[in-house]
Amino acid sequence: MAFQKKFPYRSAYVACQGTCRDGQQQCEYGCIGCEKCVENCRFDAISIGEGGVAVIDSETCIACGKCVRVCPQQIIHIHECGNFIVVKCSNKEKGKAAKDVCSSSCIGCGMCEKTCTAQAVRVIENCAVIREDECLSCGMCVVKCPRNAIVDTRGIIY
Repeated sequence: MAFQKKFPYRSAYVACQGTCRDGQQQCEYGCIGCEKCVENCRFDAISIGEGGVAVIDSETCIACGKCVRVCPQQIIHIHECGNFIVVKCSNKEKGKAAKDVCSSSCIGCGMCEKTCTAQAVRVIENCAVIREDECLSCGMCVVKCPRNAIVDTRGIIY
């Protein structure tokens, strides 16, 4: 089944890196690997990765939103593929509580918010949120994030 993507190109992404499975406790906000998204994707764009977290192939995904609707954790979002900067965390705990369950969780420190010259990043419920319509994809938030919760999907900026 071939579908042509519409411009602007959009794709789903999972706001969890799976590092919440590293510790003793699992983050209650992270991907639980239930495979509901996999089962509901008609385009085979989703698989479960090594860490038990859903992985989306942005080339195959047409952003239909079925995975977004069936995710029990509500951590799958649709984003503009032209914006390479995403928050790969959904943890709403602050500081130490977030650190205790995940090695790359957002701790709500606000460093990204202070760094963003476009004012596209906000910390809401202790987790960074990027307003894609305002983001310049400069990557300053990626560079300044002390926990690596904000990532460049291209893998260029660390």
